[in-house]
Amino acid sequence: MHRFDYFAPTTVAEAVNILRSQGEGGKVIAGGTDLVPQMKERGRHPKYVVSLNRIPEIQGIEVRNGQGLRVGAATRCWAIRNHPVVVEQYNILAQGAALIGSIQTQNLATIGGNVCNAIPSADAVPAFIVAGAQARIIGPNGQRTVPLEEVFVGPNRTILAPDEILTDLLIPAPLPRSAGVYLRHCPRKELDIAIAGVGSYVQLDEAKATFTHARICLSAVAPVPLRAPRAEAALIGKPATAETIAAAAQVAAEEARPITDMRGTVEFRRHLVKVLTERTVTQSVEQIRARA
Repeated sequence: MHRFDYFAPTTVAEAVNILRSQGEGGKVIAGGTDLVPQMKERGRHPKYVVSLNRIPEIQGIEVRNGQGLRVGAATRCWAIRNHPVVVEQYNILAQGAALIGSIQTQNLATIGGNVCNAIPSADAVPAFIVAGAQARIIGPNGQRTVPLEEVFVGPNRTILAPDEILTDLLIPAPLPRSAGVYLRHCPRKELDIAIAGVGSYVQLDEAKATFTHARICLSAVAPVPLRAPRAEAALIGKPATAETIAAAAQVAAEEARPITDMRGTVEFRRHLVKVLTERTVTQSVEQIRARA
C-alpha cells in the first residue's frame, strides 16, 4: 500500500472543504470493504483519504412519521438488515442488505459505499431504487436531491463530483397494499456476486386483484442498475394473475442489457431476469394478499 494523507472530519461541511481544497486524487472512505482491498491488491493509490466515520449526521436510520425513512449514507448494512421498522415495513431493503458479503462485512460495509462504488451487481441498490429512494448529495455549491437510479453513469461511475458527498437516502412511506422482494442468482448461495438480480415492488387495488403501481429494477445485466419501465407498464392496470406476471417478466428479460463473460452468457442472464422477475412479483403479491 502506498503512502497517502488521511483526514477524519467531524461534519459534512468540513469533509466537503477538505475535498475541495485538496483537489483531485482523493477518496472517501466509510466501511472500507471495497476501497481498502483495492488499495492493497488492485493498484488503486489515492493521494489522500477522507473518512466519514466521525460524522454523526450521515449515520443511522431515522423513521420520519408518515414521511418514510432517512438512511444515512454511512449506515452499516447490518443496521439496515436488523432495524425493526425496516424489517417490518420496508423488508425489501433488509433483504438486499443481508446479501452483502459475510456478517463481518455487513458490520463494516455502508449503504453509501454500496451506492457510490457503482457496481452493476450491487445487491442493496435495486431494493432502494424500487422503494423510490432519493439520494441527497452535498458539495461546495450546496445540496441536491435526485432519484437514486439517476446517480449511476456506468460501472464505478456516478454523477457525484470529486468534491461532493452522498449524505442520505430518503425513502417515501410504503404504499397501502404494497410489498417488495429482491432475489438474485449466483453460483454459490453465499459470499458471491450476482449473475443477475431483480427487485420488484408492487401495489394492488383495494380488492387485491389489480396492479396499481409497479417498480422493477434489474442488477448485473446492464452497466448500471436498470429500471424496467416497459415491464412495469405491463403490470399496472392489469389483473394480478400468473399470466400477467409471466408476460411482464418476459418484457423485463427483453429490457435487460447483459453481456457474455466468464460468469454467464447473454441468453442465460436474460433467462434469469425472466425467472427472477416472475418470482419477485409473485412473492410480492402473495405477501400483500396474506395480510388482513
